[in-house]
Amino acid sequence: MPETLSLFRPAPAGNPVETALSLARAFARTAALHDRTAELPVANFKALRQAGLMGLTAPGPLGGRGAGLAEAAAVIGAIAGGEPSTALILFMHYTNLAAIPRGRWDPALVDEVVGSGATQGALINSLRVEPELGSPARGGLPLTTARATGSGWEISGHKIYSTGSTALGWMLVWAKTDEAVPRVGRFVVPAGSPGTHIKQSWNALGMRATASHDVIFDKVTVPARYAADLRTPDQWKGKEPIEAAWHGTLLAAVYDAIARSARDWLVTFLNERKPASLGAPLATLPRFQEAVGEIEKRLLVNRSLIERTGRDVDNGLAPPAEDSALLKVIVTENAIAVVEQCVKLSSNHGINRDNPLERHFRDVLCGRIHTPQDDSALAASGRQALSRWSAEP
Repeated sequence: MPETLSLFRPAPAGNPVETALSLARAFARTAALHDRTAELPVANFKALRQAGLMGLTAPGPLGGRGAGLAEAAAVIGAIAGGEPSTALILFMHYTNLAAIPRGRWDPALVDEVVGSGATQGALINSLRVEPELGSPARGGLPLTTARATGSGWEISGHKIYSTGSTALGWMLVWAKTDEAVPRVGRFVVPAGSPGTHIKQSWNALGMRATASHDVIFDKVTVPARYAADLRTPDQWKGKEPIEAAWHGTLLAAVYDAIARSARDWLVTFLNERKPASLGAPLATLPRFQEAVGEIEKRLLVNRSLIERTGRDVDNGLAPPAEDSALLKVIVTENAIAVVEQCVKLSSNHGINRDNPLERHFRDVLCGRIHTPQDDSALAASGRQALSRWSAEP
């Protein structure tokens, strides 16, 4: 596909949400093409850089806008309404831009990574999942290993489901050291480093344009200071409340937006579809009105949870990590139910690949696979509630 920015005419700088909505309308025009080809939307990220949105959540001193969670969620939701694969990659970039400065990184490394992400639009993502390990959220040491050298580290390993792989500027590689008592943490690897190989493996049902390919590291060398945050395994105890809130809320915003796109298509269809036997639009029938009301009920819950959490975090009231995990589960399950209802109500039209609803259905199903999965989120919340009860006098 020719990479052109002629379609992208963002709103004037100063209102990121309006700019994102303007870009999303253009992104929607090529969303079906990227779904068919499974090609990462390179032009979309050029447009995001041009519009000044790549550094939205980075601190001001590092060249960013310093946006809070509420504004970031609104921008992610807007972009996902046009092309959700772009939004999923951007969500992970935004989360890292916001989280890295709050962490235990060397300040000079923060300046280098976050600064280039904000001012140059160098995409950042964490590469954590492995073929043998699965998701690190369920425990276990990574097989990816960093060996100390005289001048730094040599990294070897295999990562899967590496979202945005072909467009990343920085890869934050989850690995263990080869020390007698291993430490675990993130090693910063600049994209294109010698020994790095991207295996074109992503061929999924939905979110097809995320380029979530395998990345293989074969004795990749990085300076000593690129060991960003090393700790003993027992010191990694899940996400901190603020980090969990950013992750859960922005991820929820992606899949809620897909459901809203499906709702919008359905509403148009029901108003335009006039069966000869009825002589009026399907939208005039009470059963369709009630069904759409059920959709609106679920979307209202989603919007309330996303907006409330964003406001709370921005006001210094981060919820417990367990609550942010539940937010992700509730919103994604509501989103899936909404799109399923849209498909049911539109019959054969909904599963016709000439219509976007079929794509929305495939995309929204991917919400279930992201960490935290339903079982772990529900179990953690249940343990928290049961422990509170047992602690009462």
